[in-house]
Formats: sequence, C-alpha cells, structure tokens
Amino acid sequence: MSLILNIETATEVCSVSFSKNGQVIALKENFEGLSHAKLLTVFIDELLKENQLKVKNFDAIAVSMGPGSYTGLRIGVSAAKGLAYAADLPLIAISTLQSIAFGITQEPNKLIKRDAWICPMIDARRMEVYTAFFDTLNVQKSDISADIIEKNSYLDILNERQVVFCGNGAKKCKKTIAHPNALFIDNHVCSAKYLAPLSDTAFREENFVDVAYFEPFYLKNFIATVPKKNIFK
Repeated sequence: MSLILNIETATEVCSVSFSKNGQVIALKENFEGLSHAKLLTVFIDELLKENQLKVKNFDAIAVSMGPGSYTGLRIGVSAAKGLAYAADLPLIAISTLQSIAFGITQEPNKLIKRDAWICPMIDARRMEVYTAFFDTLNVQKSDISADIIEKNSYLDILNERQVVFCGNGAKKCKKTIAHPNALFIDNHVCSAKYLAPLSDTAFREENFVDVAYFEPFYLKNFIATVPKKNIFK
C-alpha cells in the first residue's frame, strides 16, 4: 500500500491531494493564482486535520517538478523537500507536462482519436510555451522544449495524426495553429489529482530524487527584471 501527499504548484493552480494506491482520497485546490505561498501550507494542514493524519503517516511526498512558473515551482518544491526531510520520507518528482497529458486521458472525450498525440502547453509569456508530446498511453514522444508558436508549428506531426493541445499555454495558440488535425481542449488545468497515479507508479518503482539536492526543472533560467515604470527610482 502507498499513501502519498501530492503537491502541484507549477502553474496558476495551487493543488494538494492525498492518494492511496494511486487513488485520490482528499483534494484541495485554488485556481486563482498568485496565492501559492499563502495557500499551500494551509491546504496541507487542513487536509491533515480533516483526515486525521500526520505527515509521518505517509509513505512519500510527490511534487510537480516543472517546467512552469519559477515562483510556483520554487514554493512547491521547497515545501515538498521540507516535509520529506522532516519526516524522513522519500521524495518523488513528476513532470508537469506528463501530468497534464495524463489528465487528458482520464477525462473521457469521444473527439480524441486512439493514435492521437497529446501536446500539453505551459504558458511561457508572449507566444512561447513549454511543451512536449505524449501518446494516449502517456509515453513521451519528444523532448521537452521551449517553443515560439507560429502558424507552421508542429506541421509535420499534424499532417500525420491528430494532436490534442491542452494546458494554460494552449489557449493563446488556438488562433495561430489552424489545422484540421488540431484539437484544443479548453480549461484543462494542472491538478494534484493527476499526480496520484503517476506518483504511485514511481513509488512502486522506487523512482525517488535526492531530498537535499533536487531542484525544479525550470527549463529556462529565471531572469529578474526591473519594471520600466520604476527604472529611474
């Protein structure tokens, strides 16, 4: 049996779930963004009290590892590492893109073809997205990349098969990628409920990361900028 605490903060969604043997038994999440630092520990504490559990009762801590928001990833991973270290539990890191793609396969949709590839997209500002391709069995078919989207993006793949675009970066690409094989799924967001089956598999395979040295997968280096309106202050 595996009892796992799952943390998802890679995008605007702050989400926490408890899962047993890959099945979600408790879930709290907020979709408003910009509140991860305030809400994450509150959600965890509330779920612990509601389910009469302590962190030491879990078998592992799992966290969405990125790519995604620099700040969101830092908050989630820091909390996961702190909990794992304090309770001497193994730490599991799950690809955010894999989790989004997996979530699509868990929501029945007759429009999705069996041989389709799923293309989860995480918003990376302007017309850039973090993305990769997965088949409907959640097997990754391409490397994770930061792509600038234009009208001919992924044309070679789209000419061969249906591509299901999803995630918070897909909406802005909807008008740019106009192809008969492009299917856009709206309002499909990151959630700790999608981490549950993936973290259970990782736990059974003992696929753990080093609690002390693990860092989120940012994909691109974070560059702090000064707002123009404050440049002379």
